[in-house]
Amino acid sequence: MSREKPCRTCTDFRTWAKQQKETYEKEVRDSQASVNGTRENCPLDKDELGSKTWAFLHTMAAYYPDQPSNGQMNDMKNFFYTFSKFYPCHTCAEDMQEQLKHSPPATSSQEELSQWLCRLHNAVNKKLMKPEFDCKLVNQRWRDGWLDGSCD
Repeated sequence: MSREKPCRTCTDFRTWAKQQKETYEKEVRDSQASVNGTRENCPLDKDELGSKTWAFLHTMAAYYPDQPSNGQMNDMKNFFYTFSKFYPCHTCAEDMQEQLKHSPPATSSQEELSQWLCRLHNAVNKKLMKPEFDCKLVNQRWRDGWLDGSCD
């Protein structure tokens, strides 16, 4: 018998919450065991670090205010400049510092920041000969979920 995704409307809250926790813990265990066939809890390699870093940055941009204060705009700009100085991959950090000279962070709105970051990420993908992402889809990918409901 296959276990279906817990249904919020068919189950009392306590049972549903327990099912959610069990499902989440199983997914975490499964994903940790299968990450590139490596052991669990090992230091990240360059590719893993890059992937997780981009996920963090895009998610941060997705939840940036639509109308940030001047302080928020300055803090976000400073974050990217500081981040580029301390990123653990020296080559990547230098590349980002160079990118920031040509294209400083655009922080006047969530949309602007997300689009700027998408273009920055695509520039890196192009250098690495990876496919580029359609920047029109950033909010679906990092904030709202896909229109087909696959993230629900």
